[in-house]
Amino acid sequence: MTAQVLDGELVAAGIKADLAGRVQALIERGITPGLGTVLVGDDGPSSNYVSMKHRDCETLGITSHHAHLPSDATQQDVLDVIARFNADPAVDAYLMQYPFPKHLDFEGALLEVDPAKDVDGLHPVNLGHLVQGVDGPLPCTPAGIQALLVHYGVQIEGRHVVIVGRGLTIGRPLANLLTLKRPNANAAVTVVHTGVADLGSYTREADIIIAAAGSPGLITPDMVKPGAAVVAAGVSFEGKKLVSDVADEVAEVAGWLSPRIGGVGPMTRAMLLVNTVEAAERRMEQG
Repeated sequence: MTAQVLDGELVAAGIKADLAGRVQALIERGITPGLGTVLVGDDGPSSNYVSMKHRDCETLGITSHHAHLPSDATQQDVLDVIARFNADPAVDAYLMQYPFPKHLDFEGALLEVDPAKDVDGLHPVNLGHLVQGVDGPLPCTPAGIQALLVHYGVQIEGRHVVIVGRGLTIGRPLANLLTLKRPNANAAVTVVHTGVADLGSYTREADIIIAAAGSPGLITPDMVKPGAAVVAAGVSFEGKKLVSDVADEVAEVAGWLSPRIGGVGPMTRAMLLVNTVEAAERRMEQG
């Protein structure tokens, strides 16, 4: 058996094609969607990721608003940018690129973000809405993973999903998303992590495995039920090489597998654009 590839680039391209029409409709109504980013310091991967987000915006006609602060910026400097973006009607949504330098309080800054403009869906208000099943900005990676599985016809409803990783950006919100009583969710979800003994005893029971621990090669073929869907959401660096939580050999056992590059990453960026456009559409509805 060779797993079917869960091609995030392909699915994201379809999402962006749909968004292009929605952006054009907004522009014709006099509203140009705007995405803001807050970058502190000169971390290479963070800078590259922010650049990719703005290139995505340019291709769709979304205006970019970028605040780049020096690595020695103060907490007040960050809060000043947040206040400016909160007040600017041209900025429909924005994000703070993680990680911040260690002397800054990322979580404290996040609390000051207007929840309606929280494009990452990570403000406590939006996470609370997710738990309650109330519509609002969804965390981008969990929403992207769900959309990727749905596109390829992987059944989620009633299936056993094991999420390996309990982080704020993927594991915990994804568990809440997939247990909601609604289409393309309503799953039985187990959340485990690297501190759990015998991870394989959990993952071998899963119809869907989401690996989001940031631990290279954590999921090996003997940990996967034949035919299961495996999503490699966690990545890390070994030197300058980007490595996946999922060993390459899993492709010989799984029914579906997302690649290390071109799997979840493009879906995360696509859902960020979805949240931006939806925020602009709300602005139009509110007049």
